[in-house]
Amino acid sequence: MNEFSHIDQKGKANMVDVGHKKYQLRTATAIGHINLNDTTIALINENSMKKGDVLTVAEVAGIQAAKRTSDLIPLCHPLQITKIDVKATLDDKGVTIKSFVKCIGQTGIEMEALTGVSVALLTIYDMCKAIDKKMVIDDTHLVEKTKTDINL
Repeated sequence: MNEFSHIDQKGKANMVDVGHKKYQLRTATAIGHINLNDTTIALINENSMKKGDVLTVAEVAGIQAAKRTSDLIPLCHPLQITKIDVKATLDDKGVTIKSFVKCIGQTGIEMEALTGVSVALLTIYDMCKAIDKKMVIDDTHLVEKTKTDINL
């Protein structure tokens, strides 16, 4: 049976030691969606929401969240992030958020990509909750993660 990497010998949560791992270029892409009603979609499209520019605020929130992932998720390592790109795209059913994050480090950066997407979607929810009572956040998932050897 495989052992869990985040559990110590006594079964307690434990942050994994990645100090022995080599530095690699690491990337992750995540995506998620929020379903909105037609009125909400129209107001976002017209930039007429009372709380402001929903798509831009969500993108900035996603960037901020990705940078704070290790503060939010207890066993995540703080990473030296070199790039974060969060894009919000309005569609006929709501908004899709896509997050791309890159670092040079010893462990993966997928949690930062997922956190960016999640908080961007929550920001849209917060900005639209006064007029849309049936929003649904769905299909948030990791699309891809990569690691590439580099020479330091």
